[in-house]
Amino acid sequence: MADKDDSKPAEPPKPVQIGGESLLDRILPHIKKIVIGVIVLAVVVSGFLGFRAYQDRKKSKETEKLASVFDSGDRPVVPYGTPADPKSPAFADDKARAEKQLDELVKQDTDLGGPAFRAALLMDAGKLDEAIAEYRKCPTGASIDLVLCREGLGVAIEQKALAEKDAAAKDKGLQDALAAYVAMQPLEDGPRRAYALYHQGRMQLLLEKRSEAKTLFEKAKALTPPKELVDLIDRRLAALGVS
Repeated sequence: MADKDDSKPAEPPKPVQIGGESLLDRILPHIKKIVIGVIVLAVVVSGFLGFRAYQDRKKSKETEKLASVFDSGDRPVVPYGTPADPKSPAFADDKARAEKQLDELVKQDTDLGGPAFRAALLMDAGKLDEAIAEYRKCPTGASIDLVLCREGLGVAIEQKALAEKDAAAKDKGLQDALAAYVAMQPLEDGPRRAYALYHQGRMQLLLEKRSEAKTLFEKAKALTPPKELVDLIDRRLAALGVS
C-alpha cells in the first residue's frame, strides 16, 4: 500500500511588480531631493510673503503720512468778510490752508499724492510757477487722473497769464493755456472731453476770437455733458448772441 503523501502544496509565488521594485522603492532615493525642494520652496514663499508684508507696511506708512497732510488742513476756512472765532480754530483763507499742508507734505517727505496733488496745493498757495513745474511732471496717459493733471496745468498757466501786466506776455500765456487745454483730452470720446472744449472756447474768447469760441462751445454742448457744464455753456453762448 503506497504511503499517503501528507506534504502541503508549495505556496504560489507572490506577485511582484515587473521591474522588481514597489512605489516606495522608487521614491526612497529621491526623498532627500524632495525634502530639500520643499525647504527651498518654503524659504522662497516665506521670503515672498515677507517682502509683500514689507511692501504693505511701507504703503501703510506712506498712507499715514498722506493722511497727516490731509489732517493738517482739516480746519475750516473763514468765509470772506467774516471775523475769526477764537473758540473755533480756522484758516484765514485757502492760501493759509494750502501753505500749512505744503509744510506738512515736506515734513512727512512723501510723494504718495503725486505731482498733481502737490501742484494743486501750490496753486492754492499762489505759487503758480512752482505749480506749473509740478504739473509738467505728470506722465502722459489717458486715465482720468492724468486728464485732470493736464487740466490743472492749463488752469495754472491761465491764472499766471491773467496776472500779467504786459499785454504781449498775457497774450502768450493765454496761447500756452489754450495749447494745454487742447492737449488735456484729445480723444473725442475720452473723459472730460466736453470740459476740454469748453476751456478752449474760453481761451478763444479771451483771445478775442468769438467765432472759434462759439464753435467750440457748441461742440462741447453736443457731447451732452453734465447739467452744470451745459448751464455754463449756455451762458457763454447767450453772451455771444446765440439763443
